[in-house]
Amino acid sequence: MGVRPPSGGDDDEPESVEFGIAAVDARLRRSDLSFPATKDDVAAELGHEQIPYDVHGNTVALGEMLDEIPTAEFRSRQELLNQLHEPFEEYRRNNSGGVIQQVRSMLPF
Repeated sequence: MGVRPPSGGDDDEPESVEFGIAAVDARLRRSDLSFPATKDDVAAELGHEQIPYDVHGNTVALGEMLDEIPTAEFRSRQELLNQLHEPFEEYRRNNSGGVIQQVRSMLPF
């Protein structure tokens, strides 16, 4: 997941804000973790990482999200990301700031 932040009125192209599994993917690509990998391998390498779960920068530890999935071993990075998708979505839904914040996060400004 990722969205572009609002433009500040300048001509520069804004960078995207990564959150959820897109943020996990970025951290996985920068890590030394190789696949297949166990849940313990992922937790040891990145479990302490605070991952943004929404466009407002609210974070959750990756280790907490790993606890929500039953799979013990991942054959690929994509398999891990697929397993993490639903826990991140559920966490975002349950920890959002309410309807007004959800609507504001969808507006382009």
